[in-house]
Amino acid sequence: QVQLVESGGGSVQAGGSLRLSCAASGHTYSSNCMAWFRQAPGKEREGVAAIDSGGSTRFADSVKGRFTISQDNAKNTLYLQMNSLKPEDTAMYYCALCFVRRDCMAWPRYESNRWAWGQGTQVTVSA
Repeated sequence: QVQLVESGGGSVQAGGSLRLSCAASGHTYSSNCMAWFRQAPGKEREGVAAIDSGGSTRFADSVKGRFTISQDNAKNTLYLQMNSLKPEDTAMYYCALCFVRRDCMAWPRYESNRWAWGQGTQVTVSA
């Protein structure tokens, strides 16, 4: 079983920065990749950034050049550094983990029941 706990969300003005953290515990040792997703009110959950077990990263086009994903394996923690935030970045941000390479490679497409999810942390960006 895997537990994921996000933190670091909050309210910020446009152009500001936030750093999200996701502490992972439980049976994470065989994970294939971790990712951040977000869901704005009335919209589908979408992939924001992903990092695989080899350290390769991928980003949604909407956040490329502004967001960075990283992980500290010693601390079992995933990070999302968000810079130059825009009002359209406002959403609930979720940390997620998957064990199967096929599911990892399919990102940003995903099947919800094939990922382990955190409870989310709210990010609000005001104009």
